[in-house]
Amino acid sequence: MLRIAVPNKGSLAETAAEMLAEAGYTGRRDPKDLHVIDPANEVEFFYLRPKDIATYVGSGALDVGITGRDLLLDARMPGAREIEKLGFAASTFRFAAPAGRFTDVGDLDGVRIATSYPGLVDGFLDEHGVAADLVPLDGAVESAVELGVADAIADVVETGTTLRQAGLEVFGPVILKSEAVLIGAPTEAEGTETLLRRLRGVMVARRFVMVDYDLPADLVDAAVAIAPGVESPTISPLRDPAWVAVRVMVARTGVNQVMDALYAIGARAILVTAIHNARL
Repeated sequence: MLRIAVPNKGSLAETAAEMLAEAGYTGRRDPKDLHVIDPANEVEFFYLRPKDIATYVGSGALDVGITGRDLLLDARMPGAREIEKLGFAASTFRFAAPAGRFTDVGDLDGVRIATSYPGLVDGFLDEHGVAADLVPLDGAVESAVELGVADAIADVVETGTTLRQAGLEVFGPVILKSEAVLIGAPTEAEGTETLLRRLRGVMVARRFVMVDYDLPADLVDAAVAIAPGVESPTISPLRDPAWVAVRVMVARTGVNQVMDALYAIGARAILVTAIHNARL
């Protein structure tokens, strides 16, 4: 059986569980369960702290896992490798300090930096030839400068509101752009490719919708220019030989603009249908 590590709580857990369910796997029903077997799909799920997943997978104890790229790099496990981006839980890591104190990463040499991701930050500083004194903290690092335990921080930055409230501003390069990823052990296990194909199908289904519409046959070329589809639209004859039915995959984010453009050239009976899963 393929052994899969899944986040047991936190921002990654709910969406990871939803993706696996949409991919056809049966996970836990009780949030207290730490180990679930899905015999129909020949997988075992192990529900672990997100910070520990890279360690278990990198050591080969488990075959694959879902975690954040930030947590993968922070663990610094040589055996753990990123297999696929999963398209959720995006975040950006930056340095921050009191306004005007530092301007670039080179200014951090010998400086105290508070962070919840010492492995990630240490690796970044090593790449830039900077030797700083890291102060590991478990969350709420914005207070570290005000309380005098650090001169700067390295943390996730979203809107920057929390930093401004603490009297801090970002500076220097982006440390990392992170998101949820599927990671694998040093040796690929049987069943990994099936899992990956299913997860890719879920991601496609979340990005696209199916659009059906009727159209005068002489306008097909104009309609295809508006919505060419992933490969090519399906075009079927109707009882009225002057009209055809068209089916095409369209990006979910722009579907309303596509519908407007199709209607403007003469398409009618335009319908949008969600895609629950896909294989491309």
